[in-house]
Amino acid sequence: MDKLRVLLVDDEPLLLESLEIILTIGGLEISGTAHDGNEALSVLEKAQCDIALVDINMQGMGGIELIGHLKKDYPHIKILVLTTFYDDTTITKAIAGGADGYLLKDSGKDAILGAVSQIMSGRNVIDAKVMQRLAALMSGQKSEPDILKEMTSREKEIATLLARGLSNKQISQELYISEGTVKNYISVIYDKTGIHDRAKLIVAINS
Repeated sequence: MDKLRVLLVDDEPLLLESLEIILTIGGLEISGTAHDGNEALSVLEKAQCDIALVDINMQGMGGIELIGHLKKDYPHIKILVLTTFYDDTTITKAIAGGADGYLLKDSGKDAILGAVSQIMSGRNVIDAKVMQRLAALMSGQKSEPDILKEMTSREKEIATLLARGLSNKQISQELYISEGTVKNYISVIYDKTGIHDRAKLIVAINS
């Protein structure tokens, strides 16, 4: 089986070196490295890539702008944000822009390798601290978002609890219904919104 090809984008040379070592030992192939978005796009003109690990705050073209270019010109490339920043604006812009994962740099090598594997398997990966920020965004919402207005009262309840970061089991305990019923409601919510990921649903509810 071919190795996964990774593009590393960060303006910290030491971090780039560390990531190269971690990912290479983990069995991945480094397609190239770049210190900002413009350099990353130049690399992609010549190199093939399956997933890009992207920092947010860089000199030159930053990560948010790069995510937009990647989604437009290289839609097959998965994107894992790897950064120290998890303020509300950065998180929502990255996820709404199409990032497939959002990890903090202090997550550790196992978390990074695990995130790459999960993202390439079609799952979204969100750091626990980032999920807490997303949940806080939801709890601070003043008026009902448009995305909830076509839902039934029970669907709104479940969507709100889901957006607060509660698991299916916790939602079932909160509302005194079975986990199976919760799963059914969540399927309906996903179908109504067209969003099939918890993190992106929270962003949409907060928009």
